[in-house]
Amino acid sequence: MNNNIFGASPRAFACVLALLTLAACSSPEPDQAAAGAASAIAGTVFTGARIIVGDGSVIENGAFVVADGKFATVGATGSVTVPAGTPTVDLAGKTVMPTMLDTHTHLSTEREPLIADLKTRARFGVSAALSLGMDATEAPFQVRSESIPGAARYLTAGRGITAPEPGRTEAPHWVTTEEEARAAVREEAARKVDIVKIWVDDRNGMYEKLSPELYTAIIDEAHKNGLRVTAHLFYLEDAKALLRAGVDAFAHGIRDTDIDDEVLALFRERPNFIVVPNLPNRGVATDLSWLRGQIPDDQFEAAQAALATDNPDQQAAYGIQARNLARLSAAGVKIALGTDGNVPWGPHLELADMVTAGMTPAAVIVAATGTAAELLQLADAGTIAAGKSADFIVLDAN
Repeated sequence: MNNNIFGASPRAFACVLALLTLAACSSPEPDQAAAGAASAIAGTVFTGARIIVGDGSVIENGAFVVADGKFATVGATGSVTVPAGTPTVDLAGKTVMPTMLDTHTHLSTEREPLIADLKTRARFGVSAALSLGMDATEAPFQVRSESIPGAARYLTAGRGITAPEPGRTEAPHWVTTEEEARAAVREEAARKVDIVKIWVDDRNGMYEKLSPELYTAIIDEAHKNGLRVTAHLFYLEDAKALLRAGVDAFAHGIRDTDIDDEVLALFRERPNFIVVPNLPNRGVATDLSWLRGQIPDDQFEAAQAALATDNPDQQAAYGIQARNLARLSAAGVKIALGTDGNVPWGPHLELADMVTAGMTPAAVIVAATGTAAELLQLADAGTIAAGKSADFIVLDAN
């Protein structure tokens, strides 16, 4: 198994990304504002970098022009023609890739903490985040409608839908009848959510799962309202039933057992289906020294302590999901990045875990960029291409 990302270990890749320069997402410093405003009219050309496009292709010694916040032209250095006197940034020896998009998060639900979350996400190279199912207040929808300097874009599933789970959270809709299930979808459709989230999980036998009759009604009602449905799930048999019911995406991988040929055949019948694996902790001692100085010391110490020792139970859980991810990826199933939480550096850990699972480095980058943008239906994001929003990361290493 090749655990390298372009010659660097997964941890080293995370380290490089954590020390990134994030362009276009961030607002300029005050003393740069005048110069930025002057150059924005004519545009700026960036030359000499290796460009990881986000669709699986790479342009060696590439160039691109940014004008009015968008990529105006992208190609090989020498093939990009710009007017004389256009401001130029030399990126020789650097690597450029699109910003990442996190398709499964649970961020703060109040305005100011949520904006802080999104700004921290942007600092770690994430330009958009989808919150899946816990947004019961109006603040997330207000933030979604705004363009906030220096912050990642925000998308939301509003309140997700599940069977009753007393003692957990009351943020989602609890439904027990088809009428309630369809009414919940219509309520979220009226709020113009970006996707509908359902939970199909007995939480280790603690609750009765959302039944096939109910989630089939939810999927049908969502599709009637022009919405897609993504499912939290755990079991292989539920994955098969959900695929047959027409669900559009999985917010987790299959976690109870290794997948079989039957479910692979169902995936192959759905070439546009997207799986967000949300891999668990690998259960091995992990060095997070690359994070030191990027976050407050107390946060760093807590994060490092949580990953300081081996855990055989976590290793077993990761092993199942890693094997399933590798097999799905090899079969051509679309994979997107998601972290299922509110850890801003989580995408870096997830990328490393996905490579360790057996995905190729190039495939992992596509999952975090082009495919993630496809799942979020952000047509202007995910790749470095003419007409797209000029959100990109400059890396010191390949």
